[in-house]
Amino acid sequence: MDLGDSPQEAAFREEVREFVREHGHKARGGGRPAGGDDGGEGMPDPETMRARMAGMQAWREALVAKGWIAPAWPKEYGGAGLTVLEQFVLNEELAEHGLSAGMFGGMGVMMLGPTLLTHGTEEQKAEHIPRILSGEARWAQGYSEPGAGSDLASLQTRAVRDGDEFVINGQKIWATAAQFSNWIFMLARTDPDAPKHRGISYFLIDRQTPGIEIRPLTTMANQETFNEMFFEDVRVPAKNVVGEVDRGWYVGATTLDFERSGIGSAVGTMRGLQNMLKRGKDAPDATYATQQSPTWRLDFADRIVEANIARQLSNRVITLQARGMIPNYEASISKLFTTELRQRIARTHLKMYGLYGVLWDKNRAEAEKGRAATGYLDSVSSTLAGGTSEIQRNVIATRGLGLPRG
Repeated sequence: MDLGDSPQEAAFREEVREFVREHGHKARGGGRPAGGDDGGEGMPDPETMRARMAGMQAWREALVAKGWIAPAWPKEYGGAGLTVLEQFVLNEELAEHGLSAGMFGGMGVMMLGPTLLTHGTEEQKAEHIPRILSGEARWAQGYSEPGAGSDLASLQTRAVRDGDEFVINGQKIWATAAQFSNWIFMLARTDPDAPKHRGISYFLIDRQTPGIEIRPLTTMANQETFNEMFFEDVRVPAKNVVGEVDRGWYVGATTLDFERSGIGSAVGTMRGLQNMLKRGKDAPDATYATQQSPTWRLDFADRIVEANIARQLSNRVITLQARGMIPNYEASISKLFTTELRQRIARTHLKMYGLYGVLWDKNRAEAEKGRAATGYLDSVSSTLAGGTSEIQRNVIATRGLGLPRG
């Protein structure tokens, strides 16, 4: 694994750095620290919030102009046509400065866009691709169901053909940020008699269609991150099916040559640890742990070592992709390690304040106004979303170690 840049990659890295020097301040909203670290100040006043929102929009427009909202997409569709390694450099440099491009694209860029570019009709591309890039269309994913999570092919939401439309009935769950969406891409069963991986179709649904209800789910961290979605006699034009009817499973599984090493997460983890230590040194409630407690200091040192391991695992994934290979169990190793590390970091953060760490009141000064407690509770979902740790271990065991299925 060669971690050095080629001359072309080095030139591109400098281009990204120059872009950050010119435009990065916009994303920080007039002085907000990079990476969203507000120092525990809580919700800003309305004027500050407006300035931040305006800055973020200016940052988004700068990214769109470069094609970096969707860096892997072809240039003719508004992307930048970057190579795998160029995407890696872009994400790495942005993460080093606490910035991001992916947060603006959301599921439209990460999931739906590649699917449409591969399987969509020209009419579907013309309708949806520009609106994904502009941010006008905000997409939610309708995959998981109460009885079909890790075993997604067991989904039971039905879509019945009725002339030029399909009528959809059923329920989806764990739809991230669906309450803010205006479009939904989802899988529904169109042939109940077919084997479970067949008889599934891929639909694009305008959220304003009658019969759709979205209910936010409150997590233990008191955040409405996920949602339930209910569909009752929702009529969807047949032209909104992506790919072939009854072949939606294969459409939904589509991936393009996107850079999925997770380098942004790995770099962000190290930045988060550095910020945690800085805040701990400055906060009187954490003085004992950061300056006196040898147990906490050793614990924190372990997290630093593990953050470096996470970065090397990301490097391994990108190296495989650069060689034209498709990471399989390697990606599962990276996902498993990184998400469980997030939980260990949350525990270390909590211990930094001793009993103050469990305080959740944002109006109090102790423990950064509840940051540690909130982060601890929020980290629980990290080993569930995107495939549970159990699923990742199964992949590693069977595909990586060649062990028999149980």
